[in-house]
Amino acid sequence: MKGDKFAYDFTQGSILKHLIKFSIPLFLGNILQTLYNTVDSIWVGKFLGPNALAAVSVSFPIIFLLISLVMGITMATTVLVGQYKGAKNIDMVKKTINTSMYLLTISAVIISIVGIIFHKPILNIMNTPKEIMESASGYLNIILAGLIFTFAYNAVSAILRGLGDSRTPLIFLFYTTVINIILDPIFIFGIGPIPKMGINGAALATVIAQAISFFLAVNYLNKNNHLLSIKLNELGYDKDITVKIIKIGLPSGIQQTVVSLGMTAMMSIVNSFGPNIVAAWGAASKIDSFAFLPAMSVGLATSSISAQNIGAGKYERVSELLKWAGILSLIISGSITILIYAIPKILLSMFTNDINVLVAGTNILKILGFSYIPFGFMWVVNGIIRGAGATFIPMLISIVSLWVIRIPLAYFLSFHTLLNSNGIWLAMSISSIISTLLSYAYYLSGKWKRSVAVHGLNKGVVEEEVYD
Repeated sequence: MKGDKFAYDFTQGSILKHLIKFSIPLFLGNILQTLYNTVDSIWVGKFLGPNALAAVSVSFPIIFLLISLVMGITMATTVLVGQYKGAKNIDMVKKTINTSMYLLTISAVIISIVGIIFHKPILNIMNTPKEIMESASGYLNIILAGLIFTFAYNAVSAILRGLGDSRTPLIFLFYTTVINIILDPIFIFGIGPIPKMGINGAALATVIAQAISFFLAVNYLNKNNHLLSIKLNELGYDKDITVKIIKIGLPSGIQQTVVSLGMTAMMSIVNSFGPNIVAAWGAASKIDSFAFLPAMSVGLATSSISAQNIGAGKYERVSELLKWAGILSLIISGSITILIYAIPKILLSMFTNDINVLVAGTNILKILGFSYIPFGFMWVVNGIIRGAGATFIPMLISIVSLWVIRIPLAYFLSFHTLLNSNGIWLAMSISSIISTLLSYAYYLSGKWKRSVAVHGLNKGVVEEEVYD
């Protein structure tokens, strides 16, 4: 089909070649996505001060909390699109696309309204320092008002990944990042008739950039008659597809919600140590995000490749995929760990010149650094598990890792030992390693294979609904 030139068939050819070719655009896209989010922090931290940086930092767990359930829909969409494509059932691919876009549009409107109404009480529950409360509230209001564009772009990207296309989303994300970089200083500091808006200007620049990029994406896809052409009159509700999306996506959405609630609880502990530690975590977490990008990209590629091969019933290729993805993850995560330990202050100085924030941020990076290698491998293992549509056990692992290990341990180490705030980062590293071990144990059990939703056989396509 016209417009599908960047989509890959992962059920044939070299696994390593597919993995590298598909991972590179994902990696570049993740860099752009993180850079896109980081630009706000750089402008705000460098020119508006530590309190403004802290206000942006404290906002992210709330944004993640509000969109986490819907993230399950996008993950389920990638899995179903990938499995249906592997099974060569293009009609069901199109039905999945239209149903997913319909569900996400409705969800975006509801979550924006809920977020705008309830974000202040959530900020209070998180022990947000009073010095940054109003700034964080203003930033959040604007971001939440533009969530529909965030959802729409992520939906388009998820569907394209399922089709085997990681290049087209990269083009759209490049537009978003460049527009955001241009608009940030204009709205933050004010130019000509545009007033100085400070931290609210950073939020407005983000929303406008996302909206422009989405409309450019829709124009491109429709103009090229892509399989993902978005036409409002074709969006609709399909009961069977919706049930499958819920069965696969709900556990993942709950997992994301649990994670986001955990992030909010962790942020509450961080907030207890004052604005400097909050700012240090804000800067260090940006570096931390960049450190995970290569392994995350390999994990996302693994999920798409896994889904197509599972849909085609080619499990021997899935085993080969684990081997090569694991090796790539080890090399990449190991190299980044060395870099983080070598020049932490240089990296942190992109966000702040405050010496207290730099010292605290350096401690954070050095403590988190030793968990990068196992955490990268967890992305690979979970990529294969997600490709099968198995989401229930990973949800339980996340709950145990976060609420049974990370949060209690962070509270104990930070408030009841001499580690103080460093106990938070140590608890994060320990819980990440335990989560990796539990995920790998589940993979070795082979029980994730029971969750496959679509089976492509030599004599046709057989639908099967077996879930955890």
